[in-house]
Amino acid sequence: MHRLNDFLAGIEIYLGGSLWFTLLLLGTGIFFTFYLKFPQIRFFKHAIKVVSGKYDKPDKKGDASHFQALTAALSGTVGTGNIAGVAFAIFLGGPAALFWMLVTAFLGMTTKFVEVSLSHKYRETDEEGFISGGPMYYMKNKLNMKWLAGFFAAMTIVSSFGTGSLPQMNSISNSLFSTFGFNKMLTGAVLAILLAFVILGGIKRIVKVTDKLVPSMAIIYVIGALSVIFYNYENIIPSFLSVFSNVFTGTAATGGFLGAGFSYAFNRGVNRGLFSNEAGQGSAPIAHAAARTEEPIAEGMVAILGPFIDTIIICTLTGLVILSSGVWTEKLPNQFQTSDMTILADQYDDTLPEDQVKLANFLVEKEQLPLFSGNLTVVNGVIQNLVSIINSRSIAEDILVYNNENELYNGSVPIENGKHLNENDTYFYGNSLMHSAPLTAEAFTHSFLGEWGRWIVSLGLLLFAFSTAIAWAYYGDRSVTYLFGTKGVLPYRIIYCIGFFIASFADTTIIWTISGITIVLMTLPNLIGILLLRKDMKGTMNKYLDDFNKEYPGEI
Repeated sequence: MHRLNDFLAGIEIYLGGSLWFTLLLLGTGIFFTFYLKFPQIRFFKHAIKVVSGKYDKPDKKGDASHFQALTAALSGTVGTGNIAGVAFAIFLGGPAALFWMLVTAFLGMTTKFVEVSLSHKYRETDEEGFISGGPMYYMKNKLNMKWLAGFFAAMTIVSSFGTGSLPQMNSISNSLFSTFGFNKMLTGAVLAILLAFVILGGIKRIVKVTDKLVPSMAIIYVIGALSVIFYNYENIIPSFLSVFSNVFTGTAATGGFLGAGFSYAFNRGVNRGLFSNEAGQGSAPIAHAAARTEEPIAEGMVAILGPFIDTIIICTLTGLVILSSGVWTEKLPNQFQTSDMTILADQYDDTLPEDQVKLANFLVEKEQLPLFSGNLTVVNGVIQNLVSIINSRSIAEDILVYNNENELYNGSVPIENGKHLNENDTYFYGNSLMHSAPLTAEAFTHSFLGEWGRWIVSLGLLLFAFSTAIAWAYYGDRSVTYLFGTKGVLPYRIIYCIGFFIASFADTTIIWTISGITIVLMTLPNLIGILLLRKDMKGTMNKYLDDFNKEYPGEI
């Protein structure tokens, strides 16, 4: 597993973790924000009126109302990115990563406005009478770039696993296991069956589920998050300050956190921001294309609300929960995952400034430290060798080694270049930093809710992630329809559910690395497409404003 993760991580560094992709994503948002004169601010109030149904005309073509299209799209974005993704960003880049997530969301409101409007404008009806839309249709019908449309559709299918199926199920199973001890494979089997029931019913069953599930789960989660933040009220202002004070300097070492420079916080904040709200990725336009309206710009305005709800509200709350509780710097008891663990051939003390610098540079690959190779001698679970173990980017403490019967291990453990080789026979348990959903779950216990806080996270994650998997199954089957026709939809849905099950017991770090790769491969053709259609977008928007102001004077 660690060899596979190293290979995938090498690819991800040059894609999602790279500066060029980050600048392209933010640059597109900045360009359209100025080119269209800040539509995320100008049209925000109007977007609320549109989604409320004030201007609805039921006789128009489409499979869903504005509200249903928004909730379907939100069900695809409000997921593990809001619970696990925020925790992962802070774990990697410190509090400043949350700032860059918010910047990505603000600019993403405009990007989503553009991509949804264009996708809705060039949508089609498939042979079964259902609406099919998304970036592949404007690429084909307007740009006449069928090769780009085909590539985007293919990457959407791949990304439906990398974004919608694998990380969602993985986060659900890990959360339920850490909170309640539920068997991961059993959790995967039950939820895969439920997923199949929903997605086999198509878009009409999907929107019936999401328009009830999304508002309910958001309310539950927001109430729980606020309870944690106000319980730690004395840390609210320091938490806010930490988000903004280290934006351009990076976060210094504190507690078990070994520090993070500006570029790392910047890249990881933008990357996790994109994973959370998907602005620019081209996924949400597939759901919004089903909206019952003949006005593409109206649905584009509805889409402005997506990143605001998803990232600026929900992700900010999650970030403040983690920061105000202080758990992001605490070493907590957990079972180590092989891909998160590296064994060094020397002992280091992360309370010493000189060792902090060495370890921080090692984590960002600026400095090499000697890796241990050979056999660890273990007596009653205790390692006898003079080594240091890095787990989850921190020096692990109070480490014990167990066998697969959960008994303290006696014997030797083979290690090669710092990596654990017999992961099927033994596992390591100890205190280290945590990340993803378990970190958020731990943060929620730091309130008057106590251990009940884990229930909020587990329930929220279950509903959030499950609804995301539902939405992404729809995105994938619309892309399958584009490439292969409706005959390919059923086989795709079956494979999708199988992948959903397998992810319940797969390695978390590898899942997130795959996600980072697939996001980029889907986003690139979409950003290229909307930049090429910038004049089309501006002309369509101006025509809508002229026509709307004639019918409803003074409304915008």
